Amino acid sequence: MVTVNPTKPLANSEQWRNQALPTASTDFTRPLKHLTHLDEWRRMGEANIFPPGSRVELINGEILDMAPISSYHAGHLKRINSVFSKLMPENLIISVQDPLQLGDLSEPEPDFMLLKPHEDFYTSRHPIADDVLLLIEVADLSLRFDQNEKLRLYAQHGVPEYWLLNLHDNCLEVYRKPNGEAYAEKTTLDAGDNVTLSQLPTISIDVSTIL
Repeated sequence: MVTVNPTKPLANSEQWRNQALPTASTDFTRPLKHLTHLDEWRRMGEANIFPPGSRVELINGEILDMAPISSYHAGHLKRINSVFSKLMPENLIISVQDPLQLGDLSEPEPDFMLLKPHEDFYTSRHPIADDVLLLIEVADLSLRFDQNEKLRLYAQHGVPEYWLLNLHDNCLEVYRKPNGEAYAEKTTLDAGDNVTLSQLPTISIDVSTIL
């Protein structure tokens, strides 16, 4: 993945219009890339630039076409939502595939987040990293991307706990203690294990309930 240097000027609107777009591809193991920045990204959304149903995310100044969500992926996400909905304190906010603003160059849509309370439920702004208690990505085709680019992005912005539900290897990867472009602590858990949330130590999850 080409990382945009935030100290350098980004492409302006004319450069964006003039650049050639890549041809469509059915290989979703590596997302297609375009170049923009957060303000222009949001203007594109307001102008309905992308076709209905498009799955795109802004990551480090690049617009990435993400893989379609399979029923296997969607089913696991529903399971996660169900488990956490029963365990969470009422004041916490559950967010499913909603935007997370990370600086001026990134606005991913994580599969699942637990957010700190907010009086207007984040209707006045998108959540930022400081609002996140737990972030989960469900990974099948996107596994390598989630283990590398997404992990670096979340670590850089200080997301305190990142879970990667690895459907390929049938395990849960737990990343904690963000440190630069990585997490200092990684634990791989299987169906027989339990995990306690670092930001909510009174809550423990049976890994088998979400695998």
